[in-house]
Amino acid sequence: MEATVPELPEPSSAAGSATASSAPRSLAEALRARDDASLATLLHARPDLLGPVPGDMTQLATRAGTRASVVRALDRLDRFALQTAEALAVAPDPCPYPVLESLLAGEHGTTGGGDNGARAELPRAVATLRDQALVWGDDERLRLVRTARELLAPSAGRPSPTGLGPTVAEATAGMSPTRIQEIVAAAGLPATHDPVSAVTALTGLFTDPERMSALLDEAPAEAHQVLGRLVWGPPYGEVTPNPTPPVRWLRDRGLLLPASARTVVLPREVALHLRGGLAHRETEPLAPAVPADREHRPQLVDANAAGQALAALATVEELVKSWEHTGPPVLRAGGLSVRDLKRAAATLDATEPAAAFWIELAYAAGLLASDGEADERYAPTPAFDGWVELPPAERWSALARAWLAATRTAGLVGDQDAKGRTLSALGPELDRSAAPEVRRRLLELLAALPEGGSADTDTLLARLGWERPVRGTSALRAHLARWTLTEAEVLGVTGRGALAAHGRALLEHRDPAPLLAPLFPEPVDHVLLQADLTAVAPGPLRRALGDVLAVLADVESKGGATVYRFTPGSVRRALDSGQTASDLHAFLAEHSITPVPQPLAYLIDDVARRHGHLRVGVASSYVRCDDDGMLNEILADRRSAGLGLRRLAPTVLAAQAEPGALLDGLRAMGYAPAAESPTGDVVVARADAHRTPARSAPVPVPDGPPVPDATLLGAAVRAIRAGDLAATAVRKEPAAASVVPGELPRTSAAETLATVQAAALTGSAVWIGYVNADGAASQRVIAPVRVEGGFVTGYDHTADEVRTYALHRITGVAELAEEHM
Repeated sequence: MEATVPELPEPSSAAGSATASSAPRSLAEALRARDDASLATLLHARPDLLGPVPGDMTQLATRAGTRASVVRALDRLDRFALQTAEALAVAPDPCPYPVLESLLAGEHGTTGGGDNGARAELPRAVATLRDQALVWGDDERLRLVRTARELLAPSAGRPSPTGLGPTVAEATAGMSPTRIQEIVAAAGLPATHDPVSAVTALTGLFTDPERMSALLDEAPAEAHQVLGRLVWGPPYGEVTPNPTPPVRWLRDRGLLLPASARTVVLPREVALHLRGGLAHRETEPLAPAVPADREHRPQLVDANAAGQALAALATVEELVKSWEHTGPPVLRAGGLSVRDLKRAAATLDATEPAAAFWIELAYAAGLLASDGEADERYAPTPAFDGWVELPPAERWSALARAWLAATRTAGLVGDQDAKGRTLSALGPELDRSAAPEVRRRLLELLAALPEGGSADTDTLLARLGWERPVRGTSALRAHLARWTLTEAEVLGVTGRGALAAHGRALLEHRDPAPLLAPLFPEPVDHVLLQADLTAVAPGPLRRALGDVLAVLADVESKGGATVYRFTPGSVRRALDSGQTASDLHAFLAEHSITPVPQPLAYLIDDVARRHGHLRVGVASSYVRCDDDGMLNEILADRRSAGLGLRRLAPTVLAAQAEPGALLDGLRAMGYAPAAESPTGDVVVARADAHRTPARSAPVPVPDGPPVPDATLLGAAVRAIRAGDLAATAVRKEPAAASVVPGELPRTSAAETLATVQAAALTGSAVWIGYVNADGAASQRVIAPVRVEGGFVTGYDHTADEVRTYALHRITGVAELAEEHM
């Protein structure tokens, strides 16, 4: 089950920030100023920060600014929160809130200024970034963490999602002072004494709306067309050694600046003026709505889904049983070969993608696995035997839970990996950690609709794309969503595109079996035999009846009623399993509500009459028959040439082929031979069902660290607070100790003993440096209670418990300043 964050207050809005006088000067100070509930929110949203628990706020801030952690946090932002971060990456650092607001919503009174809800939603987006420690500072000095700015800010090798280019200062870095002065003069500005002031003057011109408008009014019409092609990105354009007059006019005045010998770039300040101050062409502050596209009667949805669920159970059972005796081999690199996947698809009368889904589902549920033998093959697991004995609703619940939690993605089968290798079913490269989250989120969106309501696929994909818009992540989630909709329908979680009642129970971690069981038909104990050598099962058969009928006849068609066909081969298969003709007649008479048709009775008697007339044994192999005329017929048949037959006696033929090959060859010629033991008895061909050793279901690959529960969050917050107290405690200046800022204190053994003894007598706290048995150094604040036997026992404020420390492992000790005691 997913962990839930404890009861926390609503995140602070952008308007409720600290005043400028108490503004934090670093991310660590901003984290230190948070309350416990806000820290818990951060650690719940970014659980990777807890591995291991940071020792203090400085460590937490450092870890929150690492590239891997920031990338993960950005990947999980919704579209508008990400657009807000992108706007901060191109804004001044620090950025006042009004400037950020104008970048996303435009100036008040301008076109689009808040019409789409950007102005109203901006406080939520800023609060989200603050809660996740991607932004810190008050509303007058909003700062994006440095790593996020590096990831989102534009550069020559990585354009910004905003389409903006570098600033004037960045684009002119490395430009000669003379050239900068030429640009300043061409723009109508007075000359300056140094390049820095010249760049500042040029930036001031480009950020002054009135002067900038006046400058652009002088531009040729063709120059405006050039700017129009670059304004929304990409901001780079190629130029020839002899550029056209409009480009030369723009370049001379710094409206286009050189990025390389043949490339120019539109400065960020110019682009923002042309855009009306907007960082994005379109902002998306509101999540796309997911309305009901169609509405069906809930009863019809449940019935439709139940029918699909019943078909899913039959399909999985048929698949696993088809691998009982001779399962497909495991490829050297792992997985199932394309040929074996095609065979499975033919067995299930399904497409190859559908067969891959059923195979992966059975594997995820722990019903299939490799047997681990030298000639490794896939086979049913012992868990399959227990699964088939469960009631149908419970069997479906097991499959549905495995599907919802699985990270293995059958939709990838047939695609290629980064090295060009084809991904195979049951192969090692099919795990996608985002799959369970996408499945659950998609079902949640369907659950939010009225009962019986279905949604348009494009609408669902648009919503998922808004919630996780990062390129790459968004594309994968779109594929996963499409596969989820298909899989949920064929599995019976949804019916006609709407979430069924038992699917809703599955989503809410309730048992779906009680809701599904009444929708399943009761198993029947009879069939309808027809004169065309078929039998119709009017519903799901009881297990004993179904097992025998599966041997005696072949499945011709599936659906609400399954049609079986009797053939000479299927009857011979039943006889090979040890049944007699009289057994088969009695079985059919008992379980058919119609009389046994005469053609079927004749078929059974005819096959039984010929069954076992020929006997095959080991010579290498031999054939014996009391009818020497039949043996003459076999020898004269050209099809027997490959068996290497020769007559040993009037009623015996010897063969070079193995007994199994000889049996198959004679059956292919239309005969019905029976295998014979060395004692002359008929060998009953009933192969034992193969099972793997005990196997557990594959463990889903987690999408990062697990989400911490409330207990772990509370303990982590307390530990970080205590560690921060020890790290920031103000200490008295020791008289004879050498204390280097940022390092453990150093005192002699005698001074250490005297200081802790004095603290134990006075009941005061001291600050110590300690190295444990593993060599890990730490700083702690303790209140000594007892000092004896080379150990000091006291209350450790850092760990919030009483602990004992070896005196020889204490590197130094210092008294706390009186105001912090």
